[in-house]
Amino acid sequence: MSLLPELRYPTVPELVLSAGTLAAGRPGVCRLRQVGVSRAGRPLHLLSVGHARRAVLVVAGAHANEPTGGPAALAVAERVLAERQLRADTSWHFLLCADPDGASLHVTPAPRSLFDYHLGFFRPAGAEQPEWAPSMLPPDRLPPETRALTAVIDELRPYLQVTLHGTDLGGSWVQLTKDVPGLAEPFAKSAAELHIPVETGASDAAGWPASGPGVHVMPAPGAGSAYPSMPDDARHSTWYHAHRYGGLTAVVEVPMWASDLVDDPAPHPAPAAAMRRLAGQLLRQARTVERVLGDARPRLEGVDGPLLRAATWGLELVPGLAADWIHTRPADETRAYIGSVDAFSRRLPLRVAAMLLRVLQENDDRAAPRLEHLVRLWSDAFAERFRARWVPLEHQVEHQARTVVTVALHARERADRG
Repeated sequence: MSLLPELRYPTVPELVLSAGTLAAGRPGVCRLRQVGVSRAGRPLHLLSVGHARRAVLVVAGAHANEPTGGPAALAVAERVLAERQLRADTSWHFLLCADPDGASLHVTPAPRSLFDYHLGFFRPAGAEQPEWAPSMLPPDRLPPETRALTAVIDELRPYLQVTLHGTDLGGSWVQLTKDVPGLAEPFAKSAAELHIPVETGASDAAGWPASGPGVHVMPAPGAGSAYPSMPDDARHSTWYHAHRYGGLTAVVEVPMWASDLVDDPAPHPAPAAAMRRLAGQLLRQARTVERVLGDARPRLEGVDGPLLRAATWGLELVPGLAADWIHTRPADETRAYIGSVDAFSRRLPLRVAAMLLRVLQENDDRAAPRLEHLVRLWSDAFAERFRARWVPLEHQVEHQARTVVTVALHARERADRG
């Protein structure tokens, strides 16, 4: 499958340049400043619009492989500048990229297909991800990106933090740390207008209550997890840092490629059997990658770096996750949920294989051609299984931007009611 995007995703320096132009054009309203540095010394930039004490914080680029957030953040900033009422009693702040080091390693700004996307794929190991690090590391070992993000939250005390995420293939959904009544209807309307499916059974939100189709509310601290083996707990992430000041966080997900198979709320005829089958698929594909890594490992002696660490970390997740799927009752028994787990079972080993491929290519390893063939095969099978269709970049950005503004307006009403 080859679907050429109309536009390419901007790089972080291009985002900063655009934000600087925006701030220079409205110096009385806008400000662009540096709020921290990455582990590699790259600056983290915050664009602010308005001066009101009540604040919204929008975070882009928390995951390197989810590039829609940056342009969506700028689209919201432009809208806030154009519509005075949006900033009448609210200031808006945009962290343009929470992980600039990761963004520098994800190198497919204009993928023509899922295979192209995976050829340049990078997503760091969990403890190296700014939002997730607090759920895996003690406070004295947090990366500087995490410390910069939490410092911004401490400074602004936002009533709402919106963090912009995305998926390679699937639909759109929202995760909330507290419910925002009234969000589901305008969210669904926006998605429908832009021909983006609403993912009603997202595996990322397995077992969470839903306040409407595709709008999931995180369970309270102490509630059980649908996937007990997974090390990252959203309730210990930076998403909950805004709660210190009475705020909440909304996580807005939008797909690069859409699948109309992820919004079917009908009951699956045999969900437990399907979960066992998908666990087997996950294990088989992961073992295939493990064999490649095991063969190449002696030739990679002394090789280290974020790509290899991330690939190794991904492989380490597989046995526990497969056991969760086999031994735990399905968190949701709809076709949409089983489809989302199917995508997860394909996505995880494919990402691992893609990052390992980059390591092998960088070291001219003889196993690289065989692994590249596997990445192509799995990418094409993923696209075919889910009938992937490209979502035009402007639609990705527009839906995410609309959702940010809608969440902000509804969350403000919630805050005003106390």
